[in-house]
Amino acid sequence: MGLNDTPSSERVHIGFFGRRNAGKSSIVNAVTGQELSIVSDIKGTTTDTVYKAMELQPAGPVVIVDTPGYDDSGKLGEKRVKKATQALIRCDFAVLVVDGSEGKSAIDAELESLFKQHAIPYLTVYNKSDISKNRYADGISVSAVTGENIDSLKGKIAAAIRGAGQDRKIIGDLLHKGDTVILVIPIDEAAPKGRIILPQQQVIRDILDAGAAALAVKEDEISRAIANLKSRPAMVVTDSQVFNKAEADTPIDIPLTSFSILMARYKGYLETAVSGIAAVERLKDGDTVLICEGCTHHRQCNDIGTVKIPSWLKHYTNAELNLKFTSGRDFPDNLDGIDLIIHCGGCMLNEREVQYRMKSAISAGVPFTNYGVAIAYMQGILKRSLEIFPDIRALLD
Repeated sequence: MGLNDTPSSERVHIGFFGRRNAGKSSIVNAVTGQELSIVSDIKGTTTDTVYKAMELQPAGPVVIVDTPGYDDSGKLGEKRVKKATQALIRCDFAVLVVDGSEGKSAIDAELESLFKQHAIPYLTVYNKSDISKNRYADGISVSAVTGENIDSLKGKIAAAIRGAGQDRKIIGDLLHKGDTVILVIPIDEAAPKGRIILPQQQVIRDILDAGAAALAVKEDEISRAIANLKSRPAMVVTDSQVFNKAEADTPIDIPLTSFSILMARYKGYLETAVSGIAAVERLKDGDTVLICEGCTHHRQCNDIGTVKIPSWLKHYTNAELNLKFTSGRDFPDNLDGIDLIIHCGGCMLNEREVQYRMKSAISAGVPFTNYGVAIAYMQGILKRSLEIFPDIRALLD
């Protein structure tokens, strides 16, 4: 994708699921108008999940997810089915592709049950209408070979996902037109050359959409920036790594928070993150903390997830902890033995996947928090950083 393209985490994820040889990949290719997936008459041609960010008209920016057959067998087949299941939790909308010449099977019913379990809206598509005269009342009959009803299918998908996520704001709902927000962005060895990271880009765009102004400074320029403004800034938003410096240089009457805390609210888990931070007080020698990074960036010598947060944890708890790390799409299926999860803001993950991780932790009885909340808490400034969210701040009283 180019620099101005919609990030994958902000695109609606549309997953195609079904049995082997039902024609999932053929339907994907027909719907997208591209040869995204290899197709053949051999069962199990799709051996891994395929993700493709693209523009799907008239739906707009989406991620198309083509999955292996859910009835795959053998040791490799089990792994492929697991991949399909993992993909399912990331999807905002599902297309169940059924072989129209055979009708629904027990496998298709199992997939429908999973869609309902995870509250994923879905559409049933009966493929192979070119060779089958069967018609079904609970879905749409199409042919990936002749193109019959493919345009109608695209229209139904577009109608189902229209407006998804468009009402969510990162910071814009906290601002008024004409406000100025100071953004504290450290430029160190971890900062990407020639650009700023995704959550910073997203916050800037949200500020501009609100009719406000964004003033970006490094951590040693906060006081001067505030002094040079004709009126008080509406807020200071800082990178969590320099929370202490930002707190010291931001007058108490100016709201202060972090990019990570804003992202936790945007992804829908800030309340859980604040409730979960109390677990830090209970950590003792031998306890296990899982630190999760949603992206797979190159680790620097002072990486926040693998270096800085572990250092702050050790200093705060004075305990010898067992630290585990995950990155990207990796997340444990089994959370037994985990005493605390500290997750990044989740800017590279879509909301549904972050929510799944949060719910998995809750179901397992594992406290779940995030980078910004944990850092602010260990530095004694969490209450201040939540003043803009009084209902959530009240959880700390």
